[in-house]
Amino acid sequence: MDEILSNVTNKEIQEHYKLISSYVKQQRELQQISQLQMALAIGIKSVAFYSNCENNKNGKHFNVEHIYKICKILGISLRDFYYNVEKLD
Repeated sequence: MDEILSNVTNKEIQEHYKLISSYVKQQRELQQISQLQMALAIGIKSVAFYSNCENNKNGKHFNVEHIYKICKILGISLRDFYYNVEKLD
């Protein structure tokens, strides 16, 4: 049972965060939304924090609530969001 529960490495998680960040940035830029606009719209008061999440720097990343709000703003379903993120891999 422990083998099943521990089958994901930290490296895999970090790569997943990178894919999410990359897709968010790509879609935000396509829709010509600034980092500041997106940050404020999802409830992040610091554009620097948002930028770190989007660029996957300093250990920062989007959480589930952020992703849900980002999807609503971009007009993308969660299903399509994750489908497209997986296609980047």
